[in-house]
Amino acid sequence: MSCKHHAACVAHARRKAEYALGNHREHATFMLRCFNALYDIEDEGRHLSAEDRLELRQERSVRVWDRLRRYLETEMSSVSSKEKIGEAKGYLLNQWNALTRYLADGRIPIDNNECEQLMKQVALGRKNWLFIGSVAAGYRAADLMTLCSSAIRNDLDVYAYTKDVLDTLLKGSTDYASLRPDVWAASHPESVREYRAEERRQRNARRDRARLERRLNRTTG
Repeated sequence: MSCKHHAACVAHARRKAEYALGNHREHATFMLRCFNALYDIEDEGRHLSAEDRLELRQERSVRVWDRLRRYLETEMSSVSSKEKIGEAKGYLLNQWNALTRYLADGRIPIDNNECEQLMKQVALGRKNWLFIGSVAAGYRAADLMTLCSSAIRNDLDVYAYTKDVLDTLLKGSTDYASLRPDVWAASHPESVREYRAEERRQRNARRDRARLERRLNRTTG
C-alpha cells in the first residue's frame, strides 16, 4: 500500500485536543465532543461485518468529520499555530486524509490502540535487550516476541503455542497456515485460556457502560 493511502490513529488526534483543554477550553471541548461521537459510532459497529460497519460509517461518521472540518476552518480560523489548540488543529488538517481513511474501508480500525498496547511489552523489556548481542540476534528476538504477542492476542498458552510452532518448523514443515494462532487454537482447545477472553469482555463492558453514561449525560444535560 502506498504512503498516500496509509491510515492514521484517531486516538492521537483526540489526545492533542485533550492537551489543549487548558489552553482553549471552548475549541478543545467541541473537538472532543466530535471524537466522542465518532467513538460512540464505532462502539455500535464493533460487532458488525466490515460491509455493514462501512455503511454505518458512511451514514453517520462522515457527517461528524464534515462538521469538525467546518469548525476548524471557520470558528478556529484565527487560532495561533504556536498554541496547543493550534497544534491540535494543525495536526488534524495535516493528517486529515490519513485520519479519515477508515471511512472508506470497514476493515480498518479507527485507531491503533491495540497495537500500542502490545508495544508496551517492548518498552518494559527494553533494558533487558539493551545488550542483545548482534543485529541477527535482534531480529530473532523480534520474531519470538511476535509469536508471543500473537499467542496473547488469541488467548493462548504462550509457552505451548510457541514451543509447538518452533518444533513444527524445526521438523521442516511448511504448512504455515496451520500455525496461525487462530487456526492453531481450533486444533488445541486445551491451550486456550478462556479467562483471558472473559477479562477482555469485562473490560469492554466497563468501557461500554462508561460511554453509555456519557451519551446519556450528553442527552439529558
